[in-house]
Amino acid sequence: MERYRVNHHVATAYHPQTNGQVEVSNREIKRILEKVKLNLDMPAARERRMLQINELDEFRLQAYENNKSYKEKINRWHDRRLVHKSFVPGQQVLLFNSRLRLFPGKLKSRWSGLFIVKTVFPHGTVEIFDKLSDQALKVNGQRLKHYFGDTVNNEAVIAVLDAT
Repeated sequence: MERYRVNHHVATAYHPQTNGQVEVSNREIKRILEKVKLNLDMPAARERRMLQINELDEFRLQAYENNKSYKEKINRWHDRRLVHKSFVPGQQVLLFNSRLRLFPGKLKSRWSGLFIVKTVFPHGTVEIFDKLSDQALKVNGQRLKHYFGDTVNNEAVIAVLDAT
């Protein structure tokens, strides 16, 4: 130390505020002693552990109940906003094209085709028939909407009202 001209000041344990590392070490020693003391008293350690397990069980049950009530609330909210549609066989419908994602164009509709309802199943499933491709599809009734236009030669014609 003399060679490099370093001044060394020794911090004693009597003044731990002069060295932060001593304070951290003292805290660790205190924690270790508390654990050793607790481990020596086995009945007290067992009792404390059982209380911790019971608290954990209560916390888990409370979280489960909160999650359950939240899901019920979200289901009620969702069900209130569902539009209940009823379809009958032979009715004309349009199908919502959910795969048309990125920039479909300003005027391009997301409703495709002109389908005819073939069968209505319970729980909202509807079987529709496409005359152009002679194909039957089963879809969710929420993806369909009623079509009120006229048909001429298997093409949809929509009447446009004059605004004047």
